[in-house]
Amino acid sequence: MNESEFLNASDQIFDRIENGLDDGEFDVDLNRNGNVLEIEFDDGAKIVVNRHAANQEIWLAARSGGFHYRYQDGHWRSTRDEGELFTQLADMVLAHAARRPHF
Repeated sequence: MNESEFLNASDQIFDRIENGLDDGEFDVDLNRNGNVLEIEFDDGAKIVVNRHAANQEIWLAARSGGFHYRYQDGHWRSTRDEGELFTQLADMVLAHAARRPHF
């Protein structure tokens, strides 16, 4: 994947996350600023999603830690444990919201 393809793919990831959380069912604040998407919860927790173009990775930061995801075999997989980006992000959101999102 070249840099342009990565930037397009990461924009699609941000859009998918925003659409999954902006359906009126989640009480979150979404702040998107270029390469960063911040998800803020009523309990004060925050999840930060950003893209790291140099490594072609998507990074998540949450109370549970920091995670890096790289595109492999059609999925964004964790470099730590092979977990899938949207599944793990949904688990993180569920820890602070009343229900699990569908990305």
